[in-house]
Amino acid sequence: MKMAYDYALVHLKFTIPLALLLTGIAYPILHRIHFLQIASLIVLSFTATLPWDSYLVKQKVWTYPPDAIIGPRLWRVPIEELFFFVIQTYITSLFYILLSKPLFHPLYLKNQRNTPAWISRGKLLGQGILIALTLYGAHLIRAGGTGTYLGLILAWALPFALITFTAAGKFILSLPLTSTVLPILIPTIYLWLVDELALGRGTWSIQSGTKLDVRLFGALEIEEATFFLVTNMLIVFGQAVFDQYLAVIFAFPHLFPTVTRYPTPMMIVQSRLLNTSQYDLERIRGLEDAVLRLKRKSRSFYLANSLFIGRLRIDLILLYSFCRLADDLVDDSKSQAEVHSWTSKLYRYLDVHYKTKAASTITPSQYISEAFPPSARSALTYLPASILPPEPLYELIQGFEMDSQFSFSTSPTSSESFPIQTEADLDRYGQCVAGTVGELCVALIIHHCDPHMPAEKQQLLRSASRRMGVALQYVNIARDIVTDAEMGRVYIPATWLKEAGLTHAELIASPRGPVVEALRKRLLDDAFSMYRAARPSMDQIPSDARGPMVGAVETYMEIGRVLRESDEFVLRKGKATVPKFRRGKTILKALYTS
Repeated sequence: MKMAYDYALVHLKFTIPLALLLTGIAYPILHRIHFLQIASLIVLSFTATLPWDSYLVKQKVWTYPPDAIIGPRLWRVPIEELFFFVIQTYITSLFYILLSKPLFHPLYLKNQRNTPAWISRGKLLGQGILIALTLYGAHLIRAGGTGTYLGLILAWALPFALITFTAAGKFILSLPLTSTVLPILIPTIYLWLVDELALGRGTWSIQSGTKLDVRLFGALEIEEATFFLVTNMLIVFGQAVFDQYLAVIFAFPHLFPTVTRYPTPMMIVQSRLLNTSQYDLERIRGLEDAVLRLKRKSRSFYLANSLFIGRLRIDLILLYSFCRLADDLVDDSKSQAEVHSWTSKLYRYLDVHYKTKAASTITPSQYISEAFPPSARSALTYLPASILPPEPLYELIQGFEMDSQFSFSTSPTSSESFPIQTEADLDRYGQCVAGTVGELCVALIIHHCDPHMPAEKQQLLRSASRRMGVALQYVNIARDIVTDAEMGRVYIPATWLKEAGLTHAELIASPRGPVVEALRKRLLDDAFSMYRAARPSMDQIPSDARGPMVGAVETYMEIGRVLRESDEFVLRKGKATVPKFRRGKTILKALYTS
């Protein structure tokens, strides 16, 4: 005998547990903007579905046995059914967010203008299919009989799908199938199974004479299968519409100069009304160059970057692109004269940007065009210099100059030719090439996440980020002793080598052994000492960016921990690596606890 809470049990057994599981999985990457998107879609789906569902109940297309529901109704629709509107939207939205999180959505705006032929044809074809199926649904309703329920589904849902596909069809078709098809199919198949069980138990039923009596499998009617498929399609299309307009807001500062932590509803409306001719496609190409540089040079940083959101994520990509470009210009130089030429141009570039006394009236864009090759121009053009402190950028170039001394030493085996002579030199080098990057990242975080942070707290965070950057650089040096020696480079201070009874030439010739391991341990001891001093301050990072920043730091420090554990020491091309499972465990722990 069924109880009055049979429908409620469907939620308690199947929908609520899945929603909780997905929430737990997605928790580290969920931001308020995601909940705003989900809440907006829930309101829209509830508002659109309630009148339709009420009509079906009134016409007895759908029926709910009194002994299967608790009792309360709104417009004839049981409270359990009303909850289904909410929980299905929530579940499918979380699938979409999880599967699309790695994507960098601004890049998919490039197809809004000069659209590839296949996308234009695909959009027209999709619109045509949706219109045809809508008309077919209207025909089934007029004909009545066994096609009534299917007609009501098609004529109700597909016009909404047509609206969203018309608004964002090019964007949707540009996205990978893993971010569109999968978040439709996975919850659809799951809900098919749930529905099959519910229909089999008689929790709800479809009136005979209004259905085709065709079953997809088991007790699952073809109409119910169609319902879940098209409603999940509506949810994913709705999420994609939001992502397209958010991408416009975040990608184009010339259209939206000031974006608060979360775009306002008015900004969403404005982004919808913008003509695509106003999109800055040169900036999109610059972002594409930056992402490719990031993927090519640091896959791990690229993956970590996907945990950030909005304009902060964009500016971090652009900052890294500049740092990588500047390093490559110096590192790929063929002579000390070429190194001097590039560093002089980079200093001059900063002078022009920050309008120092040394700068003339030339504009940054003019100087970039005159002084740098085309391949370098986007990284220089789109550096968010206006919101970055200048001093760390100047120091960064100094660090690259220190590196160049290894390549063009007149006496490569002479101890005096190596730039790292003392522990103070090592610290200075770490400050320049890594401490500066830490400070610049924190400056971007403060600007985007908490611009009104008290000055004392800002200074504390910037100082801690510098020390953390140096700690990470020490780990990097400890890891790369062998590979650096193969290039004729030794970053261990000459004073440490002398204490250990080694010369630079001896270390380059034989970069392994107990003495070298003792020096590696000394580097790691200093790294972890700085890490322990700076780590508590990271808890003061604004919550929107804290998890990803802590995750990035902990993942890198895990390399140092592996180096300390000889039984887990794994080398690939002379570099220590962290097993994938351990790396994943480390970053998840950081994300869940930060």
